[in-house]
Amino acid sequence: MELFERAKVVRLKSHHDKFLYADEDEVHVTQDRNGASPNARWTVERVPHSPGVVRFRGHYGHYLSASNEPFLLGMTGRKVLQAAPPSQGGIAISSVEWEPAKDGFQVRLKTRHGHFLRANGGLPPWRNSVTHDVPHRTATQDWVLWDVEIVQLLTPGPEHAVSSPAAAMSAPASPPPPELKKPPPPPAAHHRPTKSYTPKPPPPLEDDAPPKPAPAPAPSRLEVCHVTDQSPCVPLD
Repeated sequence: MELFERAKVVRLKSHHDKFLYADEDEVHVTQDRNGASPNARWTVERVPHSPGVVRFRGHYGHYLSASNEPFLLGMTGRKVLQAAPPSQGGIAISSVEWEPAKDGFQVRLKTRHGHFLRANGGLPPWRNSVTHDVPHRTATQDWVLWDVEIVQLLTPGPEHAVSSPAAAMSAPASPPPPELKKPPPPPAAHHRPTKSYTPKPPPPLEDDAPPKPAPAPAPSRLEVCHVTDQSPCVPLD
């Protein structure tokens, strides 16, 4: 059924506005109004090589199972329980397999033996119980109808992608991306001719100025002395 093909986690609401509930004892299956509880969520598993057949795995890792145990002696309804995976518990694989059948906006869940998942009502012990049976009375025909609320959608896997060369060739080719034209180059800027400018050297600093010439020495005067008694030196020009 296409509804479960895209669903990963679902809630199943009965005709009594109660949800299919995995009991805390990890054995029984009941009905409860607390749809926010994780016990009301069921993971959908598709059965390989059986199109349209699914399994429902509960919060504790056990599967929704149609047992052969009578709900009450003398009654036709049989118990619906939580069962360990077939590889661990030794149960019949067919007991955990369900075939959805659409009925308007609701579904019926049928076992491999032609029974339907039924949400019972009335007085205890029937109240909130879940069995699988074939409804014979008109008053209980709607008890096998379930609303499916998808909690989490299935993420598409690689099997949905085109894997074979033939499929790849048959797939329509995507059009090539449009060619992007290069923008035209910007117009060259017009520059006016400018006079060449040669920077002038800075004025020399005081330390770099050439030294001033030293003043010419005064002409020397030669004095000649005639050594005589008590005669002074007479300068000769």
